[in-house]
Amino acid sequence: MAVVGATGRMGRLALGLIEQAEDLEVHAELDSSSSLDEMDGADVVFDVTRPGVTERVVDHAIERGIATVVGTSGWSGERIDQVRGRLADEEDAPGILFMPNFSLGSVLASRFAAIAAPYFDSIEIIEAHHAGKVDSPSGTAVRTAELIGGAHLGGRPVSAPHSDQRARGQLVAGVPVHSLRMDGVLAKQDVIMGATGETLTLTHTTQSPSSYEAGILLALRAAPDARGVQVGLETLLDLGLPTA
Repeated sequence: MAVVGATGRMGRLALGLIEQAEDLEVHAELDSSSSLDEMDGADVVFDVTRPGVTERVVDHAIERGIATVVGTSGWSGERIDQVRGRLADEEDAPGILFMPNFSLGSVLASRFAAIAAPYFDSIEIIEAHHAGKVDSPSGTAVRTAELIGGAHLGGRPVSAPHSDQRARGQLVAGVPVHSLRMDGVLAKQDVIMGATGETLTLTHTTQSPSSYEAGILLALRAAPDARGVQVGLETLLDLGLPTA
């Protein structure tokens, strides 16, 4: 396993998990000063870098035929589709697993939001992360908004009045997303749905990085046998829920 972003929070967490696992082994630890060539020879690349770096990591891994687990935010559905189109032209393409979140609870909350979305016209997302998170909105919020947009009945848009105003958040798949970056928070997401006379709020709160451990290990172990692009931890789980 080659961990790219090894000095960051998620990188350090992954390294610890790999070192403790009997069936996994660290091949290389890459930081901002490392050459991507250090990934060569690994069975799997685990990328938790920055939006400006992760595309180069994925390109290098594809060229070398190395399966990759991408935990870096900033990958929209459109950008992922570009990777999917590139792999479609390659025989025996490696698996590229885009994981907006490694928490099972977060994955379930996003899926529940997609299930409820057809029954509500007004939907907005508020996501909060620690002050050190450099990108916004989060990959989880983007994924949730895309699932909501895809699930809306008849393709009708979510109601987002005054969306041209900056205070109304960023529109993602037609859903306003509001990002908070502050001390005292690890990760939290609220999906708020409104209809006449009522609101439904789906909340997921990450209280400890340990919530990511099972998902990281699942993705690392699944990646060598995966082919092509997969998006979301739910693709590796039998949740019995509709996909979008």
